[in-house]
Amino acid sequence: MNKPVVIGVAGGTGSGKSTVATAIFKSLPDENILIIEQDAYYKDQSNLTFDERVKTNYDHPLAFDTELLIEHVKMLCNHQSIEKPIYNFSKHNREENSVSVAPKEIIIIEGIMILEDKRLRDLMDIKIFVDTDADVRIIRRITRDINERGRTLESVIEQYLATVKPAHEQFIEPTKKYADIIIPEGGYNKVAIDLMTTKVMSIVKEKQ
Repeated sequence: MNKPVVIGVAGGTGSGKSTVATAIFKSLPDENILIIEQDAYYKDQSNLTFDERVKTNYDHPLAFDTELLIEHVKMLCNHQSIEKPIYNFSKHNREENSVSVAPKEIIIIEGIMILEDKRLRDLMDIKIFVDTDADVRIIRRITRDINERGRTLESVIEQYLATVKPAHEQFIEPTKKYADIIIPEGGYNKVAIDLMTTKVMSIVKEKQ
């Protein structure tokens, strides 16, 4: 069996990474594609109190269990199933249960730091960076964290200024240089997504 096609979709918080990944997912045969979210691979913090977990810098490479993510991507590439973690953003901790994920022909890895580690980059056939203005990204982050993650406006803004913005400038923006394709305006760039879909299908056919 051929190695699956691995696509990395990176970009800052609120850039539209998930929208791009989902758009590509929906444009391709769904029985042959899966999405692995880096957000699921935040480190387990059961050894910390809730107050300590709240203070964790979640916008730093060390916040992620990158070793496990790399291991899981390698397993999927070797046509082995994985047990993907489930992260609870209200508890700031990993759940005890997991989700079984079967290997597919196309694997999309989506997350802010996925281009930061060379070992993970080397597993990707296509590397995408979603580039969106900072003011748009912060508005999207505020909306998401309040509506989906039970956060307060004050806490989201405080975290953005303290860790999110500095981390973006230090760790995320520099990884743009590793991208094969830079997509401005995220999921609203239909032309770029159509081109990506065509490219992915051509790579799949080449490997068959």
